[in-house]
Amino acid sequence: MENKTEKNITSNRKAFHDYFIERKIEAGIVLLGTEVKALRNGKANLVDAYASIKNDEVWMTNAHIGVYDHGNRNNHEPLRLRKLLLKRAEIKKLNNKIKQKGYSLIPLRLYFSNGNVKVELGLARGKKSYDKRESIKQKDAQRDLDRSLK
Repeated sequence: MENKTEKNITSNRKAFHDYFIERKIEAGIVLLGTEVKALRNGKANLVDAYASIKNDEVWMTNAHIGVYDHGNRNNHEPLRLRKLLLKRAEIKKLNNKIKQKGYSLIPLRLYFSNGNVKVELGLARGKKSYDKRESIKQKDAQRDLDRSLK
């Protein structure tokens, strides 16, 4: 049995508000050294990030990883495209799903797993405004119920 240690870096809470998450996928990510150091300092933001498939490769766009403070002139670009590492069969399955109307790949969180940076992707379908209002009502009702039980 593997001993997995996970340390959360950042999560995309807005994604759960804007999308129905139907499936979660773990992917590796290709990073530069200064990006890993910046992530260890917690300098990441996934709010406007999304993933797309181009030429049978998965790329993450608009994921902001802040500049490393002690980096030199070889520091990284904060909003550069980053390649995600998935198996070919998994990419084909995702590509077939994404071609359907309304589906997209959204990064849900970044975390360290046994020293490696991983991305949790969500196969997501967009919510309409009335769905969002319904979700908020359910959360409020659950919060009131929890308060009354205390």
